[in-house]
Parts: sequence; C-alpha cells; structure tokens
Amino acid sequence: MSASTPYTKINQELLLQIKAVVGAENVFTEQAILEDYNHDETEDLRYNPEVVVKPVDTAAVSALLRLCNENHVPVTPRGGGTGLSGAALPVFGGVLLSMERFKSIISIDMDNLQATLEPGVITEEFMNAVAEKGLLYPVDPSSKGSCFIGGNVAHGSGGPRVVKYGTIREYILNLEVVLPTGEIIWTGANTLKYASGYNLTQLMIGSEGTLGVVTKIVTKLIPRPQLSVVMLGSFLENEQACAAVSAIFRAGVIPSALEFMERRGVEWVIRFDNIKFDLKDDIQAFLMIEFDGNDMDVLLRDCERVNEVLEQFGCTEVLLADTAQQKEDLWRMRRTMAESVKSNSVYKEEDTVVPRAALPQLINGIKEIGSRYGFESVCYGHAGDGNLHINIIKAGMSDEDWKNKLKDGIRELFQLTADLGGTISGEHGIGLVQKEFMSIKYSEINLNLMRGIKMVFDPNRIMNPGKIF
Repeated sequence: MSASTPYTKINQELLLQIKAVVGAENVFTEQAILEDYNHDETEDLRYNPEVVVKPVDTAAVSALLRLCNENHVPVTPRGGGTGLSGAALPVFGGVLLSMERFKSIISIDMDNLQATLEPGVITEEFMNAVAEKGLLYPVDPSSKGSCFIGGNVAHGSGGPRVVKYGTIREYILNLEVVLPTGEIIWTGANTLKYASGYNLTQLMIGSEGTLGVVTKIVTKLIPRPQLSVVMLGSFLENEQACAAVSAIFRAGVIPSALEFMERRGVEWVIRFDNIKFDLKDDIQAFLMIEFDGNDMDVLLRDCERVNEVLEQFGCTEVLLADTAQQKEDLWRMRRTMAESVKSNSVYKEEDTVVPRAALPQLINGIKEIGSRYGFESVCYGHAGDGNLHINIIKAGMSDEDWKNKLKDGIRELFQLTADLGGTISGEHGIGLVQKEFMSIKYSEINLNLMRGIKMVFDPNRIMNPGKIF
C-alpha cells in the first residue's frame, strides 16, 4: 500500500463486521460521540473518526485490528485524550480505538515489587493504589489525574520526578501488544535485566500507537519514601534561575524534583486558581526544589547545601515548605500552570529539552526569537532534566503572522534546541504537530531506519497513520 493510496471508508458492511467482532454495544457512530473523540488537548485541532470502538478485552482488539488490516482501514488508538502533540487525532477518519474500558489493576506483586495493569488505568489512581501498600510509582505527569498509563507508555512520559527516578522507560518491564495483523505478543520478560536480543519493550515505549496496541503493562515499583520537603527560590532574572540548576547537581545533591517557573506563569495561576501567594514586584523566575527520603536530617542538610548554591546565583529569598498543606500549595501552583496559560490566550506549547547546563542559553534564545517574530512566551518545566515547556502566546501577533510566520519561529526554536545538544520533544511526543520538524534533529538515514521499523510492524500503515513521519 503506497503512501498516496486512500484508506478504505467504513461502509455499512464493514460496520456490521466491526460490530460482529467487538460487540455492537461497543461500537458508536452517533455524531455527538464522534465529536467527543475528534480532539485531544492539542491546540484547537479536530478530526472526526468514522466510528468509535471501545473494546473490553485483548481478544476484541485482536479481532478488530485483523479486520481493519485486511481492509486497509486506519486505526487511531486513544488513551485519556490529554496529549499535546496530536497523536490521538484520527486524521484519516477510520476507527478511533478507545482503551478506556481497559481499566483494571490486575495485580500488585509485593514479593517482586511489580504490578500488572491495563492501559486504561488513570495514572494517579495507580499511584495511589501502590502508595497504599507503601510503594512508589514515580512517573507523574501533570495530567496524572486524567491521563491513562497506556498513553504515558505511548509517549515515553516523564513528569517532575524524572530528575531522580527517571522516565517511564525505567519502569516498564514487559508489555502485551496486539500487532496490526491481530497477533498478540509479549515484548520482553518480567525481569529487571534484559539482554536477549532486540528490546521490543523499549521500542514500543514512545511509539505513539504506530506499531501496535498495548493491552497489558508490567511495571517496576520501588519502596515509597516517607518524608519530603519543598523549597522555592526567587530570582530577579530567568537566566540566574536557569544557571543555578546544573550547579545544584555539581554540589553533590540529587533532588526528587526541580521545576522552573517564569513570573507570568505564576501571575496567571494566581488569577486562574485563586491561589494566595506573595509575588514580589521584582521577581521574574522561581525554582521549586523537592527532596524526598526517610531521614529528615539528611533532607534538611541537602536543603542547606542547595540554599548556598542558590545564593551564589542571586536568589533573593528561599521558602521552605515542610507541612503537607504548604507542599500541596506549591505543587498545585506548578501543576495548574498549563491550564492557566491555556485559559488566558491563544497559544501553542512546545516541549524542548537540552542538557541542563544549556538552560540559560535556551531561555535567552527563546526570548530573542520571540522578539524577532512578534510572539510572547511563558516558560516553565522540569529544569532538573533540562526540559522546558515553551508556551507561545499570540498576544499582539496578527492572525496572518500567527498562521504563516509563526512556524518559522518555531523552527528556529527547535534549531536552537538541537544546536545546544537537545531534541524537539522531551515527553509530549511528536504526533501530528511536530513531525515536520523531525529533520532538524534527525538525518534522512535516521528517519529511514524509523520508517523501516514502521513497515516491518505495519506494512499496510493502518496504525495511527499521519503521525511521527
């Protein structure tokens, strides 16, 4: 099937076959439902599927994919719909495959510190379930209260605690996957080590549903730290805050989270969420730093060392939050920042990541590029691992420039990121909206290798077409 060959439209006969293999009660064609599933959290993009299917087990997913593959019907897997790269948008119509009914935590293995669960489990619910047993699943994206763990796997999610614990790649041991042909495989083994051929588990992580559909997930768990403290450092300049980040690690401490927040983002959060916070007139940036562990004396010594580092970079004030409410208030401010920005203006969000020592150059470059192209920006993110979310604000930019000129500015942002040794997405994925920028970071050789992998798994190109490439 060539790239220019149109996909098969779903006629009445195909619809009846779909209902036969997954159950008529799990198939939806009503216009209102199609519109519910025609978008995610990516800007204002909307693409209607021809049919929404909500299977209840792996066998039904297998039968559906086999049918769609034989008939060249495109399939777009979808998790919680919280994505920011357009990976869940059914750009070619076809079947929207919602995994929302795969919501079982199958087992929590206390002997091996592992869990087996389905991809439709909400991430925070899983975190809470293992926390009740004294365990920690540390992958907690900002949308943890609504995103599915299957979507986290599909996008290689991170979140604020990557800096100490690593991304989701460190916690996925094994995956049950339905291939486009309907065949069902396990990608690896439920072991901490794996040196048995190509690592298909890692290949599936971050593949955005372009290679197959994940139906079961085996995760690693770790003992849950009992204590935590949170510091908030205030800075007169963005560059000062960014420069302090790598110095914190050079001082020999490893925070469990290290977040950057720009002043305007904090201002908008205060208004949006009615948060009470004493925002000083001259403060332009903040670093929020968390330490966790089981010995408060050790945590406080780490805070003291960090405080010394912050002073060297012009930090004017450090707040220490050690009560549960104080910590919750600071985390609430950080986690609602994306929503508050979205509520204030037309915007686009980019997800850049660079070596953390390059953060000052990145923040400077973002502002310089914005001034040349006429857009404003609000930056925040996981500074401890060099990951900045750039919220590009339309502000006074004309509609024509926003539509046509802005893309050149975004390309410059990504080129700057690549020149600094980084890449164009740290945790949001490529999906639909970033694919045109892949050549900035990857050569044609790299891209052809990726395309070749895609063709091995999915020669008919039915799985989430139009994404990544």
